[in-house]
Amino acid sequence: MTEIDDIRENFELLDDWDDRYRYVIELGRTLEPMPEAEHSAENKVNGCVSQVWLQKTVDRGHGAPILRYRGDSDAHIVRGLVAIVLALYSGRTPQQILDTDAIAVFNEFGFRDHLTPQRSNGLRSMVERIKTDAKEALAEAS
Repeated sequence: MTEIDDIRENFELLDDWDDRYRYVIELGRTLEPMPEAEHSAENKVNGCVSQVWLQKTVDRGHGAPILRYRGDSDAHIVRGLVAIVLALYSGRTPQQILDTDAIAVFNEFGFRDHLTPQRSNGLRSMVERIKTDAKEALAEAS
């Protein structure tokens, strides 16, 4: 999976939005394949026009729990947005997740002006789902 700093640097190099969209689609292709069994109602993200699934695992090995995600979508651009969300949040502690403002990062990349309202709502739904998972993991750890 691509790190968020690498994504940020690549976005800075791409001035044209057609190139940025192609890059987002390429990011979606880097996602770890999600087994068909994980395309379940439990993993489905509500509030997205496209089909989006997020599968969570929690590593409670040492110290604070670490939340890891796999994600998928039936739409190429949305799959790329999932990849960016996972670069921000997967492999982080609940507190790191709660302290990270994904919408600010997406606005920094210029998505506010280049995503449809439906995709923006879907993006918020993904972020809300992960933040809810982080709050639950914090509650379970205390």
